[in-house]
Amino acid sequence: MKKEVILLIAEDDEGHAALITKNIQRAGIHNKVIRFADGQETIDFLFGEGDGPHRQRGQSYVLLLDIRMPKMDGIEVLRRIKSDPEICKIPVIMLTTTDDPREIEKCHEIGCSNYITKPIDYEKFVYAVRQLGLFLLIIEVPKINGNA
Repeated sequence: MKKEVILLIAEDDEGHAALITKNIQRAGIHNKVIRFADGQETIDFLFGEGDGPHRQRGQSYVLLLDIRMPKMDGIEVLRRIKSDPEICKIPVIMLTTTDDPREIEKCHEIGCSNYITKPIDYEKFVYAVRQLGLFLLIIEVPKINGNA
């Protein structure tokens, strides 16, 4: 039996986070979503630090990661994830308003799975998130610290 993938959304903008969640659901994805308001919360969850919730062994996750966040930016979060042998296989999709080619290249070099630019235009943003939802329906995600 295939275990459901939990979507992790690291997005400091409440409106963007709600829009992402709503449109992923509209695309037919009804997976559990855990949201983080900053990079540090994301790291605490993944590395089992702090007082909040922590990831579960054997669970599959996909992280949608904004770059511009307080406390720790998305590039540093990505760098920490991809340099850790236990969680480096978590697919990380950068979701940001930045379309700077150097930043896109840097994220790919570090190891992001994909890079989606959030259009400022609402309709384009909704379309991009729905496409992301369709992508999530078909990808296979490895378990972290689990017996595959």
